[in-house]
Parts: sequence; structure tokens; C-alpha cells
Amino acid sequence: MRKRRLFLAAALPVAIPLILAAVASEPDATPRTIVADLFGPAPRYSDLAPAAESELPQHSVILTVEEDDTLDAVLVDGGLSRRDSALLTNEFAKSIDVRKLRPGNLVRFHHAAPQNVDAVQLRVTGWGSLDAERSADGTFAVTPHQARQQSVTTTVAAEIDSSLYDALRAAGEEPQLVQELVDVFQWDIDFFSLQKGDAFSLVVEKKFAGSDLVGYGPILAARFVHDGETYEAFRNQQADGRAGYYTRNGTPLRKQFLKAPLQFTRITSGFSKRRFHPVLKYFRPHHGVDYGAPVGTPVMTTADGVILETGYNGGEGNFIRVRHTSRIDTMYLHLSRFAKGIRRGTRVTQGQVIGYVGATGLVTGPHLDYRVSDGGKWLDPLKLLSIRPDPLNGDSLRHYKNSVASLLPRLSSPPQQLAQFTHRRRALF
Repeated sequence: MRKRRLFLAAALPVAIPLILAAVASEPDATPRTIVADLFGPAPRYSDLAPAAESELPQHSVILTVEEDDTLDAVLVDGGLSRRDSALLTNEFAKSIDVRKLRPGNLVRFHHAAPQNVDAVQLRVTGWGSLDAERSADGTFAVTPHQARQQSVTTTVAAEIDSSLYDALRAAGEEPQLVQELVDVFQWDIDFFSLQKGDAFSLVVEKKFAGSDLVGYGPILAARFVHDGETYEAFRNQQADGRAGYYTRNGTPLRKQFLKAPLQFTRITSGFSKRRFHPVLKYFRPHHGVDYGAPVGTPVMTTADGVILETGYNGGEGNFIRVRHTSRIDTMYLHLSRFAKGIRRGTRVTQGQVIGYVGATGLVTGPHLDYRVSDGGKWLDPLKLLSIRPDPLNGDSLRHYKNSVASLLPRLSSPPQQLAQFTHRRRALF
């Protein structure tokens, strides 16, 4: 409309002299008559009234499920009566759990006439879609279309710019894969000290429902370059179902102790024989490593063991002591609370959450003080030498090396975009 107005404004200076010239050649005509013929009669307010509802064409409305929405509320917002909404919700519930619809799911309403929804289509991410058509008696007939489930083994690769999380998200992956990669290299890489330029590649099975990524299988192989050093890991599953990660030559990555009892945090104070205490204001030994983290951050036991003691001590706050061997103990101080079921005598496994970061005891802020002792002598946790399980051998090693040989080329191949799964739907949503 704006372009048409501009065109008319530009044409008038040229058109008016021509019109006036035509008037001069026809004595019976007047300029007023000519201008009226040009612009038409003046519009009346009644002419500007909106069209009657019966004249509206059929149309569709698409609504997005938002946080805290119920399906019933979305259906009513889309044009259904409360009675029809309740009936349709019950029909949809025969195929899906309508109480667990996630934000981002789409609902399309087709209006055959004003206030008359004759079809509803619900797009459920990671499941498929449900089509509902109104029958002659006014009820809805629902047809479910569950998406085809399939898995694809693919290569994912990225370079660290700010964090591992950001790198994987920028590569189009879900946060779940961040945790899987950390679990693979948790014994060798300090994920608190990643730096720009570190890089990784991995081979993993992606699970799809139609074009929706719904999860991952275990990482089959991974390579991580950190601080100029290259680490590799290959998954091996034994006949009894147990699985672990090994180097190329079959040496286990798993060690007796994890690098740290927390993930994605920072070291705020190290092991020291003489450290200035921020609360007591004098120098004294610091027998552990402090990890700064928000209150509630999960704390893991760094090795298999048995809970020797839990409780509260003035300076240490809430603490847990774990016995790992006849000589080696670990301690976890300043906790906000203990994990469910953690008490004296409880057997725990490496990586199990036993408590949560807090700020209890003599502290200036939330953190975990992690300590290791050998027969009563305090050790620097960052310099702790760890024992590896036995390497693979015999037939197990031969089968493993065949698997490694097939996976190695894929670690070096460029990441795959899987275009057949990432296309956008055009027809319906």
C-alpha cells in the first residue's frame, strides 16, 4: 500500500496539468467533476466495517506448548470449547502421556468456518504426531502417527573456544553428550583446566524418532587433544555385559581414583603446608584441595569404598570419610547435605554421588575441601598416583584391536551433518 501511495504522489504533478488541459478542451466539464471521477466518491464510515464472519476463509492456527501449559488449556486457546477440549484430551491420552508434554511441542488447529475447528494436529517432539478430525456427530476421530525409531553411528568433532558444553552445543549436540565425554576421560583429563584450542572428536550412536534426536548410545571411540597432549579411548564390552574404555593397546583408562570429586568447577586453593586461613587469619597447613562450586553441586566419591564416618565438625562442617583400602581414606568437607542412603557402613562405587557442595564450617563461601590420607599421612590429591586394573589379553585383546582398527579412521573423518534427519518439516508445521 505504501508503494502505491508513493507512486500516486509522484504521478500527480504530471497528471494534473494534463487533466486541466483536457478540461480546457471540453467546456462542459469542470475540474471538480474530473477529480471526483479520478478518486471516486468519498468513502463513508459504514463502508469500512469488517467483513461478516461468514465471509472469512478457512484458516489454520499453530500454537506452541509453553512452560506450565496443559494440553486442555492449549486446545481451548486454539478455539475448542471446554467440552470438546476435554473429550479430545482424553482421546490423545490413549496414545501419549498428555501430562508430560514438553515446551516446544506444536498444536495446529484448522478452522473450516469461524469458531468451528474441524481438525487438530499435535506434533510431539521425539514421538510423532496425532491427527484428530471432527466427525459428523461432532466428536473427534484420532489417528496416531508414531515416528520411525532408528539409530545412526556418526562422528562428532569440535574445538574448544570457551567451554566443552558450548563447543558441543555449537556442534548441534545435546548436553547429555557432554557428560558422556567427561565420563570417558575423567581419569586423565582435568576438565577444570580446558583451554581455548583444545579439540576432540568422537564416534557415537545417535538415536532418532523421525527427524528428532532423542538420545545417544554409548561413545564408541573418542580422541581429546588437551594442552598439546592427545588422549584416546575405545569402548570394549565383555561377554558378561561389563564395559569400559581402553587405550589402543588395551590398557584400561579407569584408575583407582578419579581426577576430582566434582565436574565443571574450579580449584580455589591447593594443598599446602603453610596457607593463610581466610577466616582464622593466620598461617596453617591446608591438607586438601578446595573446589569452588555453587551450593548443591553433586560430590562424587573418587574410588570404590565404604563410608567410614559422616557427621558435623566445627571447622569442617558436614563431612564424609570414605575408606578405600586398609590404608587409603578420602574426606569431603563443608557439605550442605548428604546424598540419600549415605551413612556409616554404606558401600559406594567410584563416581557415585555421596553429598552436595555447601558452606558449612569455617568458610567464606561455598566450596568442597577434598582430602586424601595414607595411613594418617595427608597426600596432595593432585599428585596422587593411581593404580590401573589389568589390561586386556588373549582373545579379548584380539577382538578389541579389530574393533579399534575399524573405529580409528572414523575419529579422523570430518563430522557428519546427517542431513536426512535434520531437514525441516514444511507440510504441516
